[in-house]
Amino acid sequence: MKSRSFVLLTCSMLLWGGCGRERGGEEKASSLPAAALPLSPDQSSWLSHAGRHAREGWVYLHCEGTPRARGFQHGYLMASEIRESLRITRAVWEYQTGMAWTWLVGKAVPMFLPGIDAELLEEIRGIAEGAIAAGVATSPEEMITYNAYVELSGYWWPEQKKKLDIHSPDNRKQSCSSFIATGHMTADSGIVLGHNTMCSYVVADPYVILDIVPEKGHRILMQTSPGWIHSGTDFFITAGGIIGAETTIGDFSGFDEGGIPEFVRMRRAAQDASTIDGWCDIMRAGNNGGYANAWLVGDIKTNEIARLELGLKHVGFERTHDGYYSGSNVAENTKILRLETEEHETDIRISGVSRRVRWKQLMREHEGKITAGLAKEFEADHYDSYLHRNSLSWRGLCAHGDCDSMDTGEPFDPGGTVDAKVVDGTMARNMSFAARWGSGCGRPFDAARFLAEHPQFDWMNGLLKDRGSYRWADFTAGEH
Repeated sequence: MKSRSFVLLTCSMLLWGGCGRERGGEEKASSLPAAALPLSPDQSSWLSHAGRHAREGWVYLHCEGTPRARGFQHGYLMASEIRESLRITRAVWEYQTGMAWTWLVGKAVPMFLPGIDAELLEEIRGIAEGAIAAGVATSPEEMITYNAYVELSGYWWPEQKKKLDIHSPDNRKQSCSSFIATGHMTADSGIVLGHNTMCSYVVADPYVILDIVPEKGHRILMQTSPGWIHSGTDFFITAGGIIGAETTIGDFSGFDEGGIPEFVRMRRAAQDASTIDGWCDIMRAGNNGGYANAWLVGDIKTNEIARLELGLKHVGFERTHDGYYSGSNVAENTKILRLETEEHETDIRISGVSRRVRWKQLMREHEGKITAGLAKEFEADHYDSYLHRNSLSWRGLCAHGDCDSMDTGEPFDPGGTVDAKVVDGTMARNMSFAARWGSGCGRPFDAARFLAEHPQFDWMNGLLKDRGSYRWADFTAGEH
């Protein structure tokens, strides 16, 4: 049996191959250069084909070319944002788990490296190379861990705690509110998809609109976080005619360390699939249970939509040319619900249940009239199905945990809806979607004021940030 040090050294050699710099197997991220490095002719050429700009709170990033080239473009052009996202992610991990970030990196790389295909591994190496060239202290090992952070913190770590007999509470998993509709449900019988991300306000924010053109496979326009090769939130459209989003399956448990990472499967499905069946096949192959989601997927070529609920041991799948599917963190498949979660799907005090009821109300009320414009209103909806009135709480489709004194979890939990996105068939055919950064309703968040009023969260000082009020903006692949 090979020793752990041999495995780590082998991983390091694989990760650093092709980066153009020598690196010993035991070197830590903190010893990497913290000052910008001169660019090689190849690196300068790569950057000439990429670009970024900002609009309405979003950063739009265009990358293209070979895996190493587009990774370098991403890492170099987003270096400042990657540095900050890594700082926050490291701090949050260490506070919430009591475990060192370097410990997590040491665990994550041997576990995930075998499941990352050569193309995406080269892109990750390129991101690290670009960030380092711009003066960020990081490494390919850290970038793998960072890309897998949702899986590690929300799925792998709870299973590890059971093995280590640790009884601390699990962190709240990321949540979202989404729907997809087609046929008689929409005004033009085409597909309409809406999605917002619900999560803690202390995260590596997903404010990047990434337009990525790989050498092989489909162009992708997706929301993501700085330094990620996948979406993570998830919201995407592809040149293969596939659009999609997801909502996390609530109170899920289970993880297979030998499976293919979710962040790899999501990116491969978006880049490679041209049909709903092809997309779902990639997501199911090697499923590790990490980031267990209900995926809402549509094919704009056929106006067919589907819902893939991907647990670890069980899978739910539905498809239609005429109807809708919604996601609110409550599994619809009874095997997943009963055998892989602890969700109480009739307790309307729970955010997911309240939002599940609200989606049904909205779909009945607007049957045959749904457009992208209405989808924007849905994603900003504050109706509380438990209290039967509008309120700022976790129970609205547009959630505001920081205002919620009655949350069944933690009162005034600083989290909620951090964005909203919509797309219809016409927009998707033009590789375009509409997005709003910040809450779906546009309500701003003042971090200093919140911390002054709620000192129980003072560990977030220096991490929690303001969230402004922004307008909706349209984004299209190929912007300059």
